[in-house]
Amino acid sequence: MERAKASFNFRRQRASSLLSRGLRSLRSRGLNGTVQRIKQEVRPVLPGTVLEVPASAPFAPFALPCPDAPRVSVIIPVYNHLDHTLTCLRSILAQPSRIAAEIIVVDDCSSDASAETLPQIDGLRYQRNPENLGFIGACNAGAASARGEYLVFLNNDTAVQPGWLDALIDTFEQHDKVGLVGAKLIYPDGRLQEAGGIVFNDASGWNYGRFQDPAAPEYNYLREVDYCSGAAIAVPAELFNRFGGFDTHYAPAYYEDTDLAMKVWASGLRVLYQPKSAVVHFEGISSGTDTSTGIKAYQVVNQQKFLARWGERLRAHPAPGTSIEIARQHRDARRVLIIDATTPAPDQDSGSLRMVNLMQVLRADGCAVSFFADNRAWVERYTDELQQLGVEVLWHPFLADVPGWFAEHGKRFDLIVLSRHYIAVQYMELVRQHAPQAQLVFDTVDLHYLREQREAELADRDDLRRQAAQTRDKELDLIRRSDITLVVSPVEQALLASEAPQARVDILSNVHEVHGCRRSYRERNDLVFMGGYQHTPNVDAVLWFADEILPLIRAEAPEITFHVVGSKAPDSVRALGERPGISFHGFVPDIAPFMDNCRLAVAPLRFGAGVKGKVNMSMSYGQPVVATPIAIEGMHAEAGRDVLIAETPEAFAEEVLRAYRDPELWQQLSEHGLANVEAHFSFEAARRAARGLFRG
Repeated sequence: MERAKASFNFRRQRASSLLSRGLRSLRSRGLNGTVQRIKQEVRPVLPGTVLEVPASAPFAPFALPCPDAPRVSVIIPVYNHLDHTLTCLRSILAQPSRIAAEIIVVDDCSSDASAETLPQIDGLRYQRNPENLGFIGACNAGAASARGEYLVFLNNDTAVQPGWLDALIDTFEQHDKVGLVGAKLIYPDGRLQEAGGIVFNDASGWNYGRFQDPAAPEYNYLREVDYCSGAAIAVPAELFNRFGGFDTHYAPAYYEDTDLAMKVWASGLRVLYQPKSAVVHFEGISSGTDTSTGIKAYQVVNQQKFLARWGERLRAHPAPGTSIEIARQHRDARRVLIIDATTPAPDQDSGSLRMVNLMQVLRADGCAVSFFADNRAWVERYTDELQQLGVEVLWHPFLADVPGWFAEHGKRFDLIVLSRHYIAVQYMELVRQHAPQAQLVFDTVDLHYLREQREAELADRDDLRRQAAQTRDKELDLIRRSDITLVVSPVEQALLASEAPQARVDILSNVHEVHGCRRSYRERNDLVFMGGYQHTPNVDAVLWFADEILPLIRAEAPEITFHVVGSKAPDSVRALGERPGISFHGFVPDIAPFMDNCRLAVAPLRFGAGVKGKVNMSMSYGQPVVATPIAIEGMHAEAGRDVLIAETPEAFAEEVLRAYRDPELWQQLSEHGLANVEAHFSFEAARRAARGLFRG
């Protein structure tokens, strides 16, 4: 009964929230703008799992790449089953990589036509063992002759999929302390074989995800694992050789890959599952599936050998029967769920950048992080980027019944973050019912009611004042019902000390990487404004600057161009590009050229709340900023030292020209702006704040 009530209340709150947001969007954006906003949030068509397996065909010679200086050596041990070896090699040919790789086939005394056929493949490094060495011996023999910096061990009963090799090797470069990376293994019928392996404390293994849908969210994020099946793994050659290769203690086969992974962990490095590397595995072709006879029987024997060697270390592993959702990330001490309006797009708005960087902070601090957007959309590129940070991203249709999902999974979370008041109001009851053990955090992003109050005063509109009052009531109610409320500035924290004195309010501000000043004053020209134009304060700011401030600047310095950068611009902002001295760029995939090449950034905001990411961002690049008082609120910035401040069009134009023409002032602002970001908006500052959110 309680579950049905919670489900009904969730749907009621969700419908009410969507209606309210729609009406507000109509008032602020108009019909066309609202339609565009809906299109931005609608769920796109999901990518399916399409397998590419070369068709079986009579052998005809073909050629594989054979670089003079390979970066990677792909080692394929074979014993008979020539047809599958050819399928494997043809799949490698069909899926070229940007990384130079040699292909080595180690023939372990096959009795079929492998010895006559495989040498006819141009570019293939074919070597035949003088005697049958078994799987371990064949792999080690291939490694001994390999020339690559990385070794990739690939079973011959496989068919690699697009991007498989690049994804494996990129993982070493894009993540710290990585010693071994394994691929997603898929059965030829499209079911999942393995998304990384779990080793329990009795040395028994678990192929995580076996027989499930390989497209499901829980199998598609980068994850630390106990081991990865040796059917498709990558390891640095130096590390593999330091360990002495696959250990012959497990000859002829089984547990050698698990033992290698344990050695990687014991050396202080990590074993990662990389879902972007997909490989079809015809399991059982190489060794069968019956563990009572033949080579497969060594799977049982070697489990005991493995337990004898690693029993002490395995005490920290989960016991058999542990919930798989816990066992799959047992090294992560805490589990966090984050819910926001949409999937963050960090190159499009500062709120998204803060959210992604917060997730990075949590992941680096040993937290398992799950996320879903209120629209439960899979978003090309942005969903993938979160997954590659190690965040489990859930989406529709895999997350279709939200109340049911909370009933099943709510108990595993230590911390649940609900972002923005119109999102938090929908989920708070579900969290309290199904995750009573979790610390409930309401992340305001910025105080919406404060921003709306300021907009109402600027516009002098009673309807906006009424709207701001309604938002205030909703936000304060959520603040009182939450365990912790997050704000981004000390100004908002001080305001809530009087508005909600019993509430715990913490500051977790914007989080920025400090890039540093990379071009001098004399190497730069022009002005830049950057922002996401779905945010009405940015629209007002850029139009005000273009209408009332820029003409004053260009009257004295007509050579200056004003660059307008940012996503989701309405027609009124796009039209600015038609004016003399204004260049409209819209969304750009890389803002660094504007941060490095423009002499000044301007932040002429007349209303808003929170801390302005655009100001943080410019300062993080050593780009001086001229801003209004609202734009630097809560930034600990000293006027005239860290930033220049002005309120009227005349004063703003004067300060822009002063900083633009004075190299010494420019240098001072650049250096102090950098110091400001490092002191107040760094990853370390965010880490300290995030650690304080957990109980105990």
